[in-house]
Amino acid sequence: MTQAIGEPWGLSVYGAGSVRAEPRLARVRLAVDVLEPSPDRAFGEAGAAVARLRAVLRRHEIADTAVSGSRLELTSQHSGYGAERTFLGYACQAAYVVETEALDGLQQLIVDAVEAGAHRIDSVEFDVPDKPVLRDEARRRAVAAARRKAEVYAEAAGVRLGVVLHIQDVDAEYAAQRYRGHGGGGGDSSGDLAPGMVEVSAAVLLGYALTR
Repeated sequence: MTQAIGEPWGLSVYGAGSVRAEPRLARVRLAVDVLEPSPDRAFGEAGAAVARLRAVLRRHEIADTAVSGSRLELTSQHSGYGAERTFLGYACQAAYVVETEALDGLQQLIVDAVEAGAHRIDSVEFDVPDKPVLRDEARRRAVAAARRKAEVYAEAAGVRLGVVLHIQDVDAEYAAQRYRGHGGGGGDSSGDLAPGMVEVSAAVLLGYALTR
C-alpha cells in the first residue's frame, strides 16, 4: 500500500536552529509562607518577613523595578477529610520574582533571602536580556537548515528548487516533539545543553516550488 501525497504542489521541508549563550541574568522565584493560629499573627509574621526580605534585596543592590511580587494573601489551612478534617491555622503568603545580573553573588543572595524569611525558593532560572536578538539568529539558522535539506531532496529527485511559496513559523518546543529525529540539517537540535548555557531555539516549515 502506498501513501498518497496530500499536497502535490512542490516540496515542504522542516528546519530547526538554535543559539547558545552564556547566561547574564538570573530569575529567582521565592515566597514568604507562614502558618499561624490567628489571622493577626499570620499577617504580622508575614509582614515582618517581607520587610526583612526587602532589606536583603536592597543590600544586594537589587532595584525595586527588578522585583515583582504579590500582596499578602490569607487562607485557612486544614488537613484530612470528613470527620478527620483538622484545622491547622491561617497561612499568609506573598510570592516574588527577583531578577539580578550579579550572578557571582546569586548563591549568597538566596542564602540571605532564606534567612530573612523567604520560606520557599520555587525556582532559579538563568536567562539573557537580549533574547529577541538571539531568537532572530535562531530563525535564520532554521531557514538555512530547511534550505539545505530542500536542496538535497531536489538534487536527489533530479529537479531544481523554485521560489518559496510558503513560510510557517513553528513553535520550537512542539516541533522538537513532532519532528524528533528529523534533525535540523545543521541546526543545533540534539538537545544536549552545555551546563550553564541558555539555548534559544526556532523552527520553520518552508514550501518550495519545483522546476526542471
